[in-house]
Amino acid sequence: MMENLLSHINNPNDLKKLTPNQLPQLAKELREFIIDIISQREGHLGASLGVVELTIALHYIFNTPDDLLVWDVGHQAYGHKILTGRRDVFETNRTLNGISGFPKRSESEYDTFGVGHSSTSISAALGMAIASKLKGDFDKQHIAVIGDASIASGMAFEGLNHAGVTDANLLVILNDNAIGIDPSVGALKNYLTAVKEGKNPKQNNIIKSLNFDYSGPIDGHDLPKLLSELERLKKVKGPKFLHVITTKGKGLQLAEEDQVKYHAPGKFEAKTGKIHPKNEENLPPKFQDVFGHTLVELAEKNEKIIGITPAMPSGSSMKYMMEAFPERALDVGIAEQHAVTLAAGMATQGMVVFCNIYSTFLQRAYDQVIHDVALQNLPVIFCLDRAGLVGEDGATHHGVFDIAYLNCIPNLIICAPKDAIELRNIMFTASQGLNHPIAIRYPRGRGEIVDWKKPFESIEIGKAKCLKKGPDIAILSTGTMASNVEKAIKELGQAQNVSHYHFPFIKPLDENMLNQIFKNNSKIITVEDGVISGGFGGLVNSFATLNSYKNKIVNLGIPDNFIEQGSVQELQQICQIDVTSIIKTISTI
Repeated sequence: MMENLLSHINNPNDLKKLTPNQLPQLAKELREFIIDIISQREGHLGASLGVVELTIALHYIFNTPDDLLVWDVGHQAYGHKILTGRRDVFETNRTLNGISGFPKRSESEYDTFGVGHSSTSISAALGMAIASKLKGDFDKQHIAVIGDASIASGMAFEGLNHAGVTDANLLVILNDNAIGIDPSVGALKNYLTAVKEGKNPKQNNIIKSLNFDYSGPIDGHDLPKLLSELERLKKVKGPKFLHVITTKGKGLQLAEEDQVKYHAPGKFEAKTGKIHPKNEENLPPKFQDVFGHTLVELAEKNEKIIGITPAMPSGSSMKYMMEAFPERALDVGIAEQHAVTLAAGMATQGMVVFCNIYSTFLQRAYDQVIHDVALQNLPVIFCLDRAGLVGEDGATHHGVFDIAYLNCIPNLIICAPKDAIELRNIMFTASQGLNHPIAIRYPRGRGEIVDWKKPFESIEIGKAKCLKKGPDIAILSTGTMASNVEKAIKELGQAQNVSHYHFPFIKPLDENMLNQIFKNNSKIITVEDGVISGGFGGLVNSFATLNSYKNKIVNLGIPDNFIEQGSVQELQQICQIDVTSIIKTISTI
């Protein structure tokens, strides 16, 4: 029986003790290790399977961590983590107090740059390369590994544009598998496809035109080729670019055949790849599906409705609109800034634009929201999926800042529906025509209402709702936090002197309702799944100060620190916005 190699690899120095002929066996073992653990623990599968050979080759040829290796996004870094001292703790990946699902500087010296959002690797590695040169370290290598979906982003082009006029010791590796989470889109993708098919326009190579030493495309699963080419490039000075072709999900047939589903497939059988079925009969729908199906329903009645998503047709459920109205649903690639200003341009021409962006990714287009949409008061409808705590993806993906970073923007309405019906109705209301842009935020995962497809009803903008009346304590919640509050009140029993008010609109705030609440209730608790600092609770505090109210106020929400990975329930407990914590606050205020 062949000796297991992976069990002896605790760092890249151990890797270098192997002969090149042993590396294919190591690649096989590394794939099996990833498949075995992710099949039970869940996580991002396909991306890491696709770069197994590349990961081994990089750590074999380069002197990491002295040579600096930056992974774009980091979905594909599982093999990297396993080979750099985290093999024995890899089963804790994406769990509370375990290792992060993404490269993270505080976790390992081999994780040179923290990532999670796309298209940052070239700029970061270039910054490292320029710094090395300034320090007189001319032999240090700086490598950015970026995918074909990520390199189409504006920021990646900005990095390439700058790097091309430097003599920085930078190697950009294009991991070209024609897919991000969903299939890549755009003219650059078509160009790269032509290159892969041998239609390489030698006189018009985009990368060469930017002063890079371009090589490739080469087979990213051919270890001898990878090793020889990386060895050669190590000796070439200045900006270099290696085009590598890989297959996402490589080594697991079903993952190769359905690359979208196997990006993060949940639990599956390690040997066959067959995904364990989930019984989803009679379950409430995911909020993203409520959005997706409602958008189609609205679009059927209004031909001016347009859907835009930056590379998230599956994750946002914009795919339903793309299937029903392909001309009116646009995937613009990983380009949040472009998505927002494209929506603004369409809105100037009378189109009703639903721009669906994950809360955490809208951060990347903040200037466009202010300058191109709100300043011009264009009625773009932002649908912010994954608002609040998202769970295992951790600090890079929690959508907890949107209330705080949006509520300071003039003209912008901010809405946080409490359930699927309210989400549906605010989408309907917005589609009927508003005089301002609106951001509608809703969480990842399922709601609690099975029978959600009710006839549309208009919602009055800026009005709060009294869900329960009581004379002593008033709890003010926004968004789906209403559910936790309702459960807490129910557990305490109806005899409690507790009022519950739902604020679907964070901006404009219902000041008439707030005046009634502050006059009738001596103690106020605010609850939100966003940051307290600058959030809904902060707005309520400001209202109280401006109106000279002296009521006792307790704000529950996300504290002023970055929240790591864990289940949503675990993270809600840490942030004290779970049912038990709300009960405790009611009992002790």
